[in-house]
Formats: sequence, structure tokens, C-alpha cells
Amino acid sequence: MRPFRFRWILPQLLFLATAASCSAARPLPAGITLPPGFSIAVYAGKVPGARSMTLGARGTLFVGTRDAGKVYAVVDRNGDHVADEVITIASGLQMPNGVAFRNGSLYVAEVSRVLRYDNIEARLKNPPRPVTVNASFPDKTHHGWKFIRFGPDGRLYVPVGAPCNVCEEKNPRFATIMRMDPDGSHLEIFARGVRNTVGFDWHPRTGELWFTDNGRDWMGDDLPPDELNRAPRAGLHFGFPYWHGRDIPDPAYGTKHPRSDFVPPEMELGPHVAALGMRFYTGTMFPEGYRNQIFIAEHGSWNRSERIGYRITLVRLRGNRALSYETFAEGWLRDGTVRGRPVDLQVMPDGSLLVSDDKAGAIYRISYRK
Repeated sequence: MRPFRFRWILPQLLFLATAASCSAARPLPAGITLPPGFSIAVYAGKVPGARSMTLGARGTLFVGTRDAGKVYAVVDRNGDHVADEVITIASGLQMPNGVAFRNGSLYVAEVSRVLRYDNIEARLKNPPRPVTVNASFPDKTHHGWKFIRFGPDGRLYVPVGAPCNVCEEKNPRFATIMRMDPDGSHLEIFARGVRNTVGFDWHPRTGELWFTDNGRDWMGDDLPPDELNRAPRAGLHFGFPYWHGRDIPDPAYGTKHPRSDFVPPEMELGPHVAALGMRFYTGTMFPEGYRNQIFIAEHGSWNRSERIGYRITLVRLRGNRALSYETFAEGWLRDGTVRGRPVDLQVMPDGSLLVSDDKAGAIYRISYRK
């Protein structure tokens, strides 16, 4: 599968910006290209290891990390779209990648448990002790970091990645998306055969869950593709470890089940692009053609002979079906040099789109103006 190239490219210069309390931010990439009318700037320039994001009721941006073991609160007090302060509200955690916000509380996912910080926006500099919501998840760190979100049903969705590149695992919780009540009760498996999803969202009109999934390694540069999947109901199986993409049997496990046993992806993405965060664009700032469409943060390949990904892509829908896949923003990979790695996306109340970058330790803001 070849990388897609957007047919409209407008060179943009990304300047280094520093939040008032964050001096000596790392240099950030110049030359991010976007469609006409779009621009990109630094929202917060010193957020080491920035990964998954969620927005609090008072406008606080909460950011999880993986290797840093920290959770941040990013605050824009002036409303000028540049962060005034980055506050570390938790540290020493095990891969606290996932963050979600509900009813004044911040939920944080570690490898084997989900924590809750109550009334957090009133206590950013004096956080409360966390409440353990559920500590029953497997403790395997291979694909153990989690992306979490509350669904339209009010339940918290928590994936459990496969503890391997490709394998059959006896524990039925591996390679799934699970869900539970906000208090941690009624934990159940929602979807199976999901190797490692680090991003999902619900269609703003149908309420159906869509999610990215990272394909297995060591089948060559061009196989298998990453996936964008749709789960209209609970109980579906999406193929891992038996089948990949729409019709690729696994060399070790593909003969164990027919392809018809599983749900194929809605869209095959680039091979090894590491498709992570995804969001339906629900704002009104961007032109009409982008509304209710899917943006995907591609973290970039790690074991491909020619690098691919390191960009923001766009999947266009017609109704509830995926039609096309194209590059929206690129430039984090330039002349073979990796300058940044997009991780997650967050639609802001004003309609702008935030992008986290765990390599640069930064949050960018993409906006549109005619």
C-alpha cells in the first residue's frame, strides 16, 4: 500500500512558541504542509512525552504520557490559544497513556488499573489522592498502555492490547476493547480480535464506535496495513491474530478460521504507519467538507526500510461508510529525518484541532481561516 499524498499543499512555517511558565522548549519542526486556509502553531511547547488528551469542563487540557510516567494539566488562562502553564498533576505512574474526563473527575489508565482524580480542575496544584476505579486488567506491558474514553452510553471503554507481536492468548481479555461503568463495575468485553488500538471515537450521528488498530510486524514492508474499524454493536471479532486487513491470512494462524468469521476493516491504512489517535471532526471552524469526517494521527513506522506515517491523515465518509484516505498534514518526517511523532487529536470548543507530539514534547493547534 503506497503512502497517500494530498493534492493541495500549502507550505507553512511552524514557529517555536513557549508557554509563559515553560522556558527552553525543544525546537519544533518547520515546514508542516496543510491544505489552503489552514495554519498550525504551538499551543504548548514543553509537555515531555505528550500523548493522549482529554478536555476538562473548565477548559483544562489533560495529557497522558507513556515512558515519562506523568500526567499533565495544560492551562490557557488568557484564551489566546497559547498555554500559560503546564502543571504535572501525577508522576511515577506505569505508562499512564490514557486520560478521560467525566463529572469533574479525571480518569487515568495505567497498564493494570484505572485511577480517578476527583474535582481535579479545582486542585491542579494540589491534586487529591487518586481513587482506584478498577485494578483487574492484565499487567503485561507489551501493548499494555491504554487509550480510554467515555462512550455515549456513559461507560468507560478500555482496550487491552495483545501481549505479543502475534499470538493466541488464553486470557480472553487480551486483544480486546472492554467497557465498564464509571465506578469500575460491570467490566465486560465489547470487541475482540483487536491487536492494539490507541484511538477511538463514536460517530456523531449514528453513535457507532470507530477505532484504529495497529497491524502486526515482520510480514514485510508493505504487509499488513493498519486498520480503521467500525463496531456497530458489541460482540464482534475483528480478526487478530488470524487475519489482517481485508484478506490477509496470518502465516501462523490464518488456517484456523475462515475470513468470514471476522469483521473486515472499513479502511485499510498505510502499512506500519502506527495509526493512533482518531477523532470525528465535530467543530464548525473547518469548512463543511471536513465536518463529521475522521482525522487520524499516524505516529510513524519503526521497523520499515523506508519510513512512513509521521503525519495527520483524513478518512472521508459518505453516510456511515469510509470512502477515501488522504494526507491532511505532513512534515514531521522530512528528508528521512524524524522531527516529530503525532499521537493524539482533540477537537476544541472553538473548532480548532490539537495534535500531541511525544517526540517533540509539544501540543500543536491547527486552525482555519478563509
